[in-house]
Amino acid sequence: MQHIRALSAAKETRLTISVITFDLDNTLWDVEPPLIKAEYAQQQWLLQHRPGAVDAFDHEALLAFKTSVWRRHPALAHHVSDMRTQMLYELQIAGGYSEEESRSGAKEAFEAFLVERHKVVLYEDALDVLKRLAQRYILGALTNGNADIYKTDAAEYFEFAFSAESIGTSKPHPAMFKAALQKTGMTAKQIIHVGDDPDHDVQGARDIGMHTVWVNAQRKPWPSGNKPDREIVNLRQLPEAINHIADAR
Repeated sequence: MQHIRALSAAKETRLTISVITFDLDNTLWDVEPPLIKAEYAQQQWLLQHRPGAVDAFDHEALLAFKTSVWRRHPALAHHVSDMRTQMLYELQIAGGYSEEESRSGAKEAFEAFLVERHKVVLYEDALDVLKRLAQRYILGALTNGNADIYKTDAAEYFEFAFSAESIGTSKPHPAMFKAALQKTGMTAKQIIHVGDDPDHDVQGARDIGMHTVWVNAQRKPWPSGNKPDREIVNLRQLPEAINHIADAR
C-alpha cells in the first residue's frame, strides 16, 4: 500500500507507465497440472469420507452432473469456488447423505481441492522477472479463477489482487479492470495488462483503454479483432515488451 501511495503521484503526468497487472492461470503458470492433482485430491476425499457420493460416476457422467449444477445456478457463474462447493454438496445429497453431512463434506472436500490448486509451479524466469518489475512498477493480479496469488511463491511482489469472485463478474467485463484503476489511482493509459486470453485479457483491457501484452506460449495465431500492443512467447520477453510500450508513449 505504501508503494501504491508513493507512485500514485505519477498520475499527475498521465504519461508514465506505473502499473502492470497480470492474469494468473496460463500466464504466470500452467494451470493444468495443479488442477489435475486438485481434482484427484477432491475425489480421494470423497471416496474415503463420503463413499457412494462419487463412486458410481465415470468421467462423462460426472461432467454431466457438474453441467447440470452450472445450469441450475447461473447466479454462481462468476463464483467458481461457490459453484464447486455447490456441486460437491449436491453430489453428497444425491448419494444419500444428510444436509449437515453434505454441507460439511462439501467444505472439507473443497479444502482438499484448494490445497493442491495452489501448488502451482511458476513458469521459468517468472520470479526473476516479477522481482525486477516490482522494483519499478506496482504489480497487481486480475483473475477469473480461484487462485490466490498470496498463496504462491510470487506473493511478495504483488500489491493488490482482484478475482471474479471478489468483483462479482469475470473479465472481459470492465469491472475488474476498473477496480485496478480505483485501487491505484492511475489512468488506464498508465497500466499494462498481461494475459494469455485474447478475449478476457487483451480485448477486455483494451476496451477500457489499457495497454496489453499477450502471453502466447502456445504460439497460436491471433484469432481476430484488435491486436495487443505486444506479443510474447515467454515471460523473459516481458520487460522488453513493457519498455517498448513505455518508449512508444
